[in-house]
Amino acid sequence: MMTSNPQQFKAATDNTTAMTQNVAQAMEALDRAMHRPVHLPGLVGFYGPSGYGKSVAAAYTATDKNALYLECRDSWTRKSFLLALLKEMGIKPEATIAEMMDQASQELALSERPLIIDEVDKPIDKNYIELIRDLHEGAGGVAMLLIGEEKLELKLRRFERVHNRVLEWLPALPADIEDTRLLAGLYCPDLEITDELLQLVLQTTLGVTRRIAINLSRIGTLADLHPPEGPATPQWWGDREIYTGEAPKRRVRR
Repeated sequence: MMTSNPQQFKAATDNTTAMTQNVAQAMEALDRAMHRPVHLPGLVGFYGPSGYGKSVAAAYTATDKNALYLECRDSWTRKSFLLALLKEMGIKPEATIAEMMDQASQELALSERPLIIDEVDKPIDKNYIELIRDLHEGAGGVAMLLIGEEKLELKLRRFERVHNRVLEWLPALPADIEDTRLLAGLYCPDLEITDELLQLVLQTTLGVTRRIAINLSRIGTLADLHPPEGPATPQWWGDREIYTGEAPKRRVRR
């Protein structure tokens, strides 16, 4: 459930986003970048494995901070990136890349709205990450939250002029038991689940938020079909598998 429009995202996530560690730290880090001393750079790198909830945290932050939000696509070029950004800004694009850069930079500088760029590994891999640095500089150092995978910082080292403008590196955190409780309240609002069952889900999924959510949804579905007598426990769950992302082993009939 992703959208490049923060207002659409808010409507979709008002009741589907928990204030997990990663949501909270993304909001706090962008706020620090927005209110930093003027002589400091304004890029924040938010990195971590897939499934840790970075994109949800970033898009929720976009709504909270009235930020512009882009999710980069694999097929994008410099021009595609700028066209998408200007569309997000509600601005009719000029004809050339240079003119579009001027439009985007001017709008960022005038509005002082932060910019959140998700899947920033793609501009790095396609060698147009310097375009983002130019936007940052051209807009007077507007705060930007750059979201990428685990090796984001290592990838960005190849582009020193971008790397040395990072104010802060923010590692996405695996979910903890409190995050899991919050997600349970979201996915199973009418079901009491013991910490023992939540801990089983947390440990088996290695704290991957997306897989925790899948398992909680499955627990809720089972509870609708076979309501527990009291709280949902590991004993009630029985020998059913906790989803880890791995395909089940094929059973060979003899």
